[in-house]
Amino acid sequence: MKRSIIACVAGLVAWILVVSILNRLLRLFLTGYAAAEPAMNFTPGMMVARLTIGAVTSLVAGAVVMRIAPTAMRLPWLVGAILLVVLIIDHVFVWQRFPLWYHLTFLLTLLPLVVLGALLARSRAAARAAA
Repeated sequence: MKRSIIACVAGLVAWILVVSILNRLLRLFLTGYAAAEPAMNFTPGMMVARLTIGAVTSLVAGAVVMRIAPTAMRLPWLVGAILLVVLIIDHVFVWQRFPLWYHLTFLLTLLPLVVLGALLARSRAAARAAA
């Protein structure tokens, strides 16, 4: 139980840390992004970059959960569901600033990507153990 709680918290913290770091890199390396961010006046390319960051971050969060609690297959689902609930609330506040495709892509892939990250980490660990 203790390991599951630690894994859940670690997955959520990992999501926040990774998305923050990658967003800072976007500000540094994607031309015009830092200027567009305060008003959320993103180009389609910037929105795709943000979605890519969200996808990578979700995969990492799932992998962190699985690394800490490798036998708890429900935990990635829980972490993904928590993220989904929190981020749906966040998206409600910015709904008018982004097109529907952006919201749907982010929200509909969030939970499956966390679970996929966990499955990939689990299969990698199994492959490593077999080798």
